[in-house]
Amino acid sequence: MEVHLVDGTYELFRHFFALPSSRDAQGREIAAARGVVGSIDAMRREGATHIGVATDHVIESFRNNLWPGYKTGEGVDPVLLGQFPLLEEMLAAAGYVVWPMVECEADDALASAAAIAARSSGVDRVIICTPDKDLAQCVRGTRVVQLDRRKRALRDEAGVVAKFGVSPESIPDYLALVGDSADGFPGLSGWGAKSTAAVLAKFRHLEAIPGDWREWRVNVSSAAALSYTLKENREQAMLFRSLATLREDLPLFEDVETLRWKKPASAATPSRGA
Repeated sequence: MEVHLVDGTYELFRHFFALPSSRDAQGREIAAARGVVGSIDAMRREGATHIGVATDHVIESFRNNLWPGYKTGEGVDPVLLGQFPLLEEMLAAAGYVVWPMVECEADDALASAAAIAARSSGVDRVIICTPDKDLAQCVRGTRVVQLDRRKRALRDEAGVVAKFGVSPESIPDYLALVGDSADGFPGLSGWGAKSTAAVLAKFRHLEAIPGDWREWRVNVSSAAALSYTLKENREQAMLFRSLATLREDLPLFEDVETLRWKKPASAATPSRGA
């Protein structure tokens, strides 16, 4: 059995910018929401049986209380934002499990669902359908993998290492140092992708990086300057790591069979997320 976990927020954004406008009889814009449902229907027709979809019902989350610059819904087209509730209703009515997130983010739901599914007997592989680099931290060997559906690119643990230079467990540390512009935190000055990967490939986590750069024994330029920046901003780096670390403890479901698609007898209502 394979479990497919879909980033509904990413899919809605992708379809919103890819499809021409379309309105229903009430004048509501529906093109993106309808496109996402059609895309997931296609996934099911191609053989997917157990599917869960996570959405950011509210763009803001608990992370906005930790860092004032964290991403918000400001600047997002209201027509796009208005399709989130519609998408959730349409998916539920079509027979899919939907997790509309409020306090947490869709990424947290995907991480939690992946952890639950990976522990479930009878599950051969968990496929997290999103290109979001945050979710790379959830990849485990070839059992929990990440799929970019648009590019049809599948990434297992070896693929994460090949792309980022670090293992999945170090992804939050990596993002803490290089930053994540999509989520609104800058990382530390001077820490680029190559230097960060070289240091974390050896030390794995922020707290394990020695304060004296001469102990690093890795081939990075400006090691002394990087060490000084980390020393002066270690507390901020730890905060950024907290922002980048996805929750895996949300009680979304107990039995993976609840994710099996069932032909709907009537319209359903999505369960409210955490």
